[in-house]
Amino acid sequence: MSHRIELAPEYVSVLEFERYPAAPQIEGVWVHVLKKNRSENGAFMEYGRLGEDGMQGLPGPLVPRQISVSWAAPGRINAFHIHVKEEQNEIWCVISGQLTVWLVDCRAGSSTLGTKRKLVLSGEQPTMVHIPSGVAHGYQAGEAGATLLYTMDAQFNMTDPNEGRIPWNHFGEGLWAEDRG
Repeated sequence: MSHRIELAPEYVSVLEFERYPAAPQIEGVWVHVLKKNRSENGAFMEYGRLGEDGMQGLPGPLVPRQISVSWAAPGRINAFHIHVKEEQNEIWCVISGQLTVWLVDCRAGSSTLGTKRKLVLSGEQPTMVHIPSGVAHGYQAGEAGATLLYTMDAQFNMTDPNEGRIPWNHFGEGLWAEDRG
């Protein structure tokens, strides 16, 4: 490989270039950026509009049955959850702080089986992420922690939770390693 700028040999031997491939897609996962309207004294954001068929104006359908809030302490890893007893699709949206989110398609017969996708969700630019049943999901909170607003099309059942767990490091501890590049 030729370069217009000549480097000393000790630097050429360790030189690598960044690559920016498209994010891997997982069947049924969609992302929807919300509009945060700012003014000199604050901001306003519409999370969702509800109609006869559930939430309106989204890339895919979801009829809310429960809306919850989770607060994550700084650096907290909360992974991996999966919903398989019954259908339970979710929409996640970080409203403050930051979460590094990993999704892994575990659905037998899925065209994207085994695909891993990383997203960074932040209260600076709130974005909805749809997580279908059978897609393992987990997060690591940023240094300021995070507040996660999530909407589900099923209600939590305390006597028979639909909250399957896969160990946090099952897909590799490297998923949670800090990007130092």
